[in-house]
Amino acid sequence: MMNASVYAQRRVRLASQLGRDGIAIIPTAPQQPRNRDSDFLYRHDSYFYYLSGFTEPNAWLVITGDGRSTLFCAPKDLEREIWDGIRLGPEAAPAALGVDAALTVNELDTQLPRLLENKSTVWFPFAIHAGLEARVAGWLHSVRARVRFGALCPEQQHDLCSILDEMRLIKDAHEQDIMRRAARISASGHLRAMRLSARMLREGREVREYHLDAELMHEFRLQGSQAQAYGSIVAAGDNACVLHYRADTAPVRDGQLVLIDASCELDGYASDITRTFPANGRFSGPQRALYDLVLASQDAAVAATRAGARFTDPHEATVKVLAQGMLDLGLLDAGKVGSLDDVIANRSYFQFYMHRTGHWLGMDVHDCGSYVEPSEVGATSARRDPLSGETIVNRPSRILRPGMVLTIEPGIYVRAAPGVPEAFHGIGIRIEDDAIVTDTGCELISRDVPVRADEIEAVMRA
Repeated sequence: MMNASVYAQRRVRLASQLGRDGIAIIPTAPQQPRNRDSDFLYRHDSYFYYLSGFTEPNAWLVITGDGRSTLFCAPKDLEREIWDGIRLGPEAAPAALGVDAALTVNELDTQLPRLLENKSTVWFPFAIHAGLEARVAGWLHSVRARVRFGALCPEQQHDLCSILDEMRLIKDAHEQDIMRRAARISASGHLRAMRLSARMLREGREVREYHLDAELMHEFRLQGSQAQAYGSIVAAGDNACVLHYRADTAPVRDGQLVLIDASCELDGYASDITRTFPANGRFSGPQRALYDLVLASQDAAVAATRAGARFTDPHEATVKVLAQGMLDLGLLDAGKVGSLDDVIANRSYFQFYMHRTGHWLGMDVHDCGSYVEPSEVGATSARRDPLSGETIVNRPSRILRPGMVLTIEPGIYVRAAPGVPEAFHGIGIRIEDDAIVTDTGCELISRDVPVRADEIEAVMRA
């Protein structure tokens, strides 16, 4: 966990944007039951953790415009702590977390109306926590019951995410350091999985997707990460053409490619890495041709990722390279789809590349933050999508700034279809790296696992 002063500084920044008589209410995530007497592994709410550094469930944070912060947390309880673990408790919380005050969560419904009284604006995350709007309404109802005694009730409600998303979009030095470490751990997991696949096949042993998945999870925990950042994708052969495939029991066969999209979460921050490799450590000719195409498209996207560029620039660079490669390799018939410009304009490439080239990365693997440039949100244009026929309203894409972190993840997915060269059937490839935007370009923090085909083969021979 970071130094408490980091969270205190964030609370001060937030308070300065609430208005003098504003108040913000931020709950953490609830525990989620898995089945009888068993919960899913607990994971805090990202907004709450960003402002508190506190990982226990059943907690709330209240921040007022004057900068004062109050934590509501579970009380000390010897019997429950025997079963569930030691609680920090409200008595120790101010010193440990740097909040101004801490109360037991059992007092929440009593204290919130008092804290809301005489405030002008209440801020809370909209449409994230089920039932939160109704709970706030109940507290405001209690405040209104006191208006005859001179109490003022907040007249405005605002979405707190609008402020916090902008704060979280630029990662500070502490966050960047954690994300570098998370990426290093994840890269180690990918290397282990690559080597295990080749070694087991060389030894004549049966390899299943879950064998590689186990290797990933082992390395993530071995190096101190708390959890997977998301459910791992370990897809052998045709399964790689299913974008959100999950590691299962399918065999990993000699001559197939394996696509692994898997990463760890460390101290509340995600990494997100995808690598595609030959199960036996040697690319075939068609596999190598498509792999080098995807890698070339990623190189183009990386070159387009820099401060001052638009978020969409890497995607457009990727599409241009991929579309030309599809024409060159015969995946697309120029006689039917036309020139490169036609392929891009008509989205003919969508048959083989149907997702965007990246997303924000941070505390959430698909992190918060608008993809529209705030200063240009009112500038709109309309276009007709050539595939769906829908009218789409475009707004200017976000201008990249130093400290933003995004993924760069082009891919190609070739399902068997009429007119598609049989040599490419069932090949799915994605290459994904994590990039911190800098003044002069971007820092790829996930390259401890190689991406060049020759380097992957060399790793798998070891």
